[in-house]
Amino acid sequence: MHSLALFTRLVAASLRGQARYPGSAIMLTLGQFLATGIELVAVWALFDRFGSVQGWTLGEVALFYGLVNMMFAVADALGRGFDVLGTDFLRTGSFDRLLLRPRPLALQLMAHDVRLSRLGRLLQGAAVLAYATVQGGIAWTPATVALALFAMAGGVALFLGILVLQGTLSFWTVESLEIANVLTYGGVQAAQYPLALYAQWFRRALTFAVPLACVAYYPGLAILGHADPLGAPAWVGWVSPLAGFAFLAAAFGAWRVGVRHYASTGS
Repeated sequence: MHSLALFTRLVAASLRGQARYPGSAIMLTLGQFLATGIELVAVWALFDRFGSVQGWTLGEVALFYGLVNMMFAVADALGRGFDVLGTDFLRTGSFDRLLLRPRPLALQLMAHDVRLSRLGRLLQGAAVLAYATVQGGIAWTPATVALALFAMAGGVALFLGILVLQGTLSFWTVESLEIANVLTYGGVQAAQYPLALYAQWFRRALTFAVPLACVAYYPGLAILGHADPLGAPAWVGWVSPLAGFAFLAAAFGAWRVGVRHYASTGS
């Protein structure tokens, strides 16, 4: 069976398994929607108190919030296998079973447990994006729609790359390290606001180390039609999402090193 067809069947099987308990699936999805809504309330409270922050309005910041949360929701659904690699596969020896199958390891892990509940964060991000369209005065054109989809794809690749690195660390630590949560959930928090609000060292980290700005901030500026307060050329936003794919490629390079390091459980 072709790898893509196998991936589709594995994802469908995972979703069917969760759909057997519709009440649980609905409650988990609703819980995800409401839990992430607390972050939205915090953003609203900030702008309700001050009106604007360094010239940025709530409608404009809502664009960044909506985009980055939609990116993370998709990546989090696809990257669950890497998140639990240490506890569910390496410690139990189940990873050996994956190695014996004539299909890519990454594909098997991405289809391991596609969480339906992540739809809650995705829907919330889409709702906030609709709000940003109205309040931020965004005029969607074929070009800006294409850019938003390109940024989404780059952002999914970036967050998935972070989860791949988390799984890679498990080959040496077995237990997942909390530093990965700093990069995933902390990255979502940081990317919800314009890059210009942060200190210079943090801006550099978000641009060159973990390029969250490249998949959210710069494309967001291009969609809004705003000039960058930091002086970046306007064309940067149209190409910067490529950094997300480059990050994912580098993460899989590290992943291959980790797989070669693996020596089974010994039990």
